[in-house]
Amino acid sequence: MGNLIFCHEWICYGHITPKFIIFVRLRRRHMSLISNIEIKKVKSLQQKKFRDEYGLFVVEGEKMVAEAAASPFKVERIFRKDEIGEDAMKRISSLSTPSPVLALVRKPDDIRIEDVAVLEDVFSEGGLYLGLDSIRDPGNLGTILRIADWFGIKAVFAEKDTVDVFNPKVVQATMGAVFRVKMHYVDLKDAARAILSKGGKVYGTFLDGRNIYERELDNGGTNPSMIVIGNESDGISAQMSSLVSDRLYIPPYPAGQPGSESLNAAVATALAVAEFRRRIL
Repeated sequence: MGNLIFCHEWICYGHITPKFIIFVRLRRRHMSLISNIEIKKVKSLQQKKFRDEYGLFVVEGEKMVAEAAASPFKVERIFRKDEIGEDAMKRISSLSTPSPVLALVRKPDDIRIEDVAVLEDVFSEGGLYLGLDSIRDPGNLGTILRIADWFGIKAVFAEKDTVDVFNPKVVQATMGAVFRVKMHYVDLKDAARAILSKGGKVYGTFLDGRNIYERELDNGGTNPSMIVIGNESDGISAQMSSLVSDRLYIPPYPAGQPGSESLNAAVATALAVAEFRRRIL
């Protein structure tokens, strides 16, 4: 019979004879095994229903995992390629080229706000917020959160059918902003009404709005303000449009020249927020 012999970095299986030891390297000594059940669980988190069921989402990449660990989010488990092996990492990763590290992170409890009173309390102070009216593209949502992070917007409110912020593609596209910008799924009409009840402004981008560069804009210094960004295909819904107090238009250059019908949702967000922030520099 053989014996387990602990070498410097490897657990080795050795058959000891009077003259020599034959070692067969099995795995790294520090390797943390991952079972097939765990692999299936991690892979299942690529689907929203399982992210909701387990209350977890996946974060990949050394920088992203470090940001998660430094944030108020709770990191439940970390898998490293040099511990579980390259094959296992490929099985649990959603990336075409798996990163060296992957983490399971607990979703926050306040991601959904159903109570109107809670919304009114959130908007009791001033501030500039974003409202997303059914954004469906993961890349757009991730980029919008990066824009919010860059321009100091601390919270984004999204209609309930907006793409899940913890979708792996969204998380990757945020480049860490998901850990710094509060995201809430709400009835966006309730959020707009709450802001208006506080004397705030609800802005929206429209093709028939007034030139944003010629309008007076409120950054939410005293009362809350929200910029609503519409769905990629349909724009801002009719119901939501009725609650917009100020309709804005981002003009092309030169004015009147034939070109694209509209701007990408994330691009429109960047241009609108940049103009709001420029006014207070």
